[in-house]
Amino acid sequence: MKILLSNDDGYYSKGITGLAESLKQVADVTIVAPENNCSGKSSSLTLKNPLRIRKFQDNGYYVNGTPADCVFLALTKVLDKKPDLLISGINHGANLGDDVLYSGTVGAAMGGRFSDIPCLALSITSLKPQHLDAAIEASKIIVRDHLTKLTLRSTVLNINFPDVPIQKMQGYAITELGRRLMPDSSSKNIDAYGDEIHWIGPPPPAEDSNQETDFNAIANNKISITPLATNLTNASQMNDLKDWIDNL
Repeated sequence: MKILLSNDDGYYSKGITGLAESLKQVADVTIVAPENNCSGKSSSLTLKNPLRIRKFQDNGYYVNGTPADCVFLALTKVLDKKPDLLISGINHGANLGDDVLYSGTVGAAMGGRFSDIPCLALSITSLKPQHLDAAIEASKIIVRDHLTKLTLRSTVLNINFPDVPIQKMQGYAITELGRRLMPDSSSKNIDAYGDEIHWIGPPPPAEDSNQETDFNAIANNKISITPLATNLTNASQMNDLKDWIDNL
């Protein structure tokens, strides 16, 4: 099995380096990841600046661009053939609910959606995880033991691991995206030149965390698996909008 590994935390992140070492036991792994932290970059591409691919180890490259840039260049320039699997992560910090709209981790996984291969966005739900080794081991188990049974080929799965020892993980849950409260956390400071600056704070808590959501799964120490779609059309509003346009 050939695996393309990327992320949004940067090629030096313990989430990607630890995962790569683990997966090398069961697969041929190539890393193509951002040179710097690109959290919140979503699926953005760099269109106005040149991109450079630098090799930092055997089968390991970093790019001075976004996570989506990395996957695009990996699939079109770095790899000789299409991989069997694309993995983005393991991200330090949850990607639950609305987070997927901003997440560079999810953006990288989405970059493989045209390749007819499974694409996984992996996250552990702590910015400073205490049990990253557990998420790495659980990821290897999913890749080694379970993905071969997955009949869906062109799929993007958003997978979140609770930050607990692997013995305390309570199995898997197939979930839908929950919803966070409206963001309202930011801090104002003054820089060295006396200008006002702002830092956007951490994501707000969940507003919708019903039993079917990713938030609920994590709260119960389950591994949350959410299938994602790229079609953002709100089909439930189509008929109302057609009636509205007919009466203009």
